[in-house]
Amino acid sequence: MNKFFKLVETLRWDDHRYYHQCRINQTLHLISAISFLVAYGLLFVDPAAAGLVGWLVGMVTRQSGHIFFEPRGYDQVNQISYAGKESIKVGYSMRRKTILIGVWLSLPALLYFERSLFGLIEPSTDLAGFVHDVGLIWLALGVAGLIFRTVHLFFLRGPIWGLAWATKILTDPFHNVDIYWRSPLALLRGQRYDPLQPEGGHSVEA
Repeated sequence: MNKFFKLVETLRWDDHRYYHQCRINQTLHLISAISFLVAYGLLFVDPAAAGLVGWLVGMVTRQSGHIFFEPRGYDQVNQISYAGKESIKVGYSMRRKTILIGVWLSLPALLYFERSLFGLIEPSTDLAGFVHDVGLIWLALGVAGLIFRTVHLFFLRGPIWGLAWATKILTDPFHNVDIYWRSPLALLRGQRYDPLQPEGGHSVEA
């Protein structure tokens, strides 16, 4: 078990130092984390709403931070290129994320033209029903994406890697709130990058 928890912590640290150097990105991750916690609660009362909140708020803010604000050049802090980071990434690389986002965006269009989803669900008859169904299929996509990569890692690196990554992903909302709740304040003070940048040392304090 010690090896498992140490691996989870290593995955968290690598994710932070490689992909969350910008305070704007950290702040967006804080917003994302809070929305995912709301989505976790909604799972017990309205799964469709959980899917909508998770994707429209959680994933949009999270991925926007990576795409628009995180440095893409050579990482002076960690002495590695962006391509190098992507090649060793355990979870979803930018290429895999692009595919996942493409599927996410295409599902509402598919459902619009095929309301029964090829006989898998009861066809909606109004806008509210359509939105409800979109939420459910987005939720299913999120679960499928988690399971797919977890099983994929079973074969690539072994079961402990897959389970550690899945644990890291599922607990990210709690962890992100814990380490990034100060990021908006740091950003307001004019600190664009985390102190783990060269001028600030290697602190992980957010």
